[in-house]
Amino acid sequence: MASAAEQLASNLNFSAFAKAEELKKRIWFTLGALLVYRFGTYIPLPGINPEALAQAFGNVQTGIVGLFNMFSGGAVERMAIFALGIMPYISASIIIQLMTSVVPSLEQLKKEGEQGRKKINQYTRFGTVILATFQAYGISVGLEAGSNIVIDPGWFFRIATVITLVGGTMFLMWLGEQITSRGIGNGISLIIFAGIVAGLPSAIASTLELGRQGALATPIIMAVVVLSVIVIGVIVFMERAQRRLLIQYPRRQQGNKMFEGNTSFLPLKLNTAGVIPPIFASSLLLVPATVASFQGTEATGGMAWLTTVTALLGHGQPAYMVLYAALIIFFCFFYTAIVFNPSETADNLKKHGGFIPGIRPGERTAQYIDHVLTRITVVGAIYITLICLLPEFLISATGVPFYFGGTSLLIVVSVTMDTVSQIQGHLLAHQYEGLVKKSKLRGKRR
Repeated sequence: MASAAEQLASNLNFSAFAKAEELKKRIWFTLGALLVYRFGTYIPLPGINPEALAQAFGNVQTGIVGLFNMFSGGAVERMAIFALGIMPYISASIIIQLMTSVVPSLEQLKKEGEQGRKKINQYTRFGTVILATFQAYGISVGLEAGSNIVIDPGWFFRIATVITLVGGTMFLMWLGEQITSRGIGNGISLIIFAGIVAGLPSAIASTLELGRQGALATPIIMAVVVLSVIVIGVIVFMERAQRRLLIQYPRRQQGNKMFEGNTSFLPLKLNTAGVIPPIFASSLLLVPATVASFQGTEATGGMAWLTTVTALLGHGQPAYMVLYAALIIFFCFFYTAIVFNPSETADNLKKHGGFIPGIRPGERTAQYIDHVLTRITVVGAIYITLICLLPEFLISATGVPFYFGGTSLLIVVSVTMDTVSQIQGHLLAHQYEGLVKKSKLRGKRR
């Protein structure tokens, strides 16, 4: 077995990639789907005055609106058909997952396997339509409240805007599902990743321009570069960190043969939730600012409280820091509890005769795994919170573009690592199939 694994690893090279036709098709499909997404971020809504929109966005591009614009790949500042992005779908997913923990009928659906998951996904889609409709209508009203942004205000514009934006969100949801099933990586994460990466060149150029004009000192720019490299290194290290629990299997007899007991490990990732907590937290922070996103201070009328909320949720504001950190920590524990069930893991170990040395199989093993998982999740939650918030202090103090924030780096690095791992998995599977075919041919020749 060891020699086969060594041979498999030695054959994993560029020539193997050239022969993996299925993998190449998946990669090309993923790139084509992301290209369609990027093209859609440049198709503007009908009836919008681009110059007035650019001026209005320039007044509110900081804070939560800048976050919204980053996740949508710049579609907000262009008010494109994908301006809502994928955030309504993520918000609906949060709501449905929360409800599965408190609503018995949904909890039962979750336990029914594939059929139950399909029903839950259907409920998530319905929730996405409702949230997207609400947010799209808020944006249409906000655009009309701006100065000469809408060429012909009225119900026709509002209805057309709602249909267009909701349709754009549903298309992105479908596109993400297609990438997940027919491409490489998680489709929703890759769509957010593509939006962030698309804005990096302009963010770097604007930072260098600020340095050339003297608005930013050269040491500050260098400090930002060094900080980004350090943050990337920390993310790579922490995302690969694991707590491995030793699992032992006793000797067993099968027929007339006696098989020696062996050992293995149960790997528990330090950050089991991945990039989900900051994405979920960001999506919830976007909700109260939806209606007020493009309303000027003199045109808010009865919506002045939304403008106040938007101001409080600006970068560097205490309310933003505290709420963002609290939501990240909550979703670290919540999502970990959803994706990893200690009781189910303990039952599977017991069925296969495995046990943790010094721990009784069954309930005691589940309690031990839950205890270890809780402790490492505390470390993982602190790590993600620091990664997402520490650069915010630098952004608030220096005015460096938001793309250098910890959240964007965490998403970019984590999604890249996950996609590369999936590509390596497909290559290993292709190589393994090739070795199996060769061994069968040799057997036939003999």
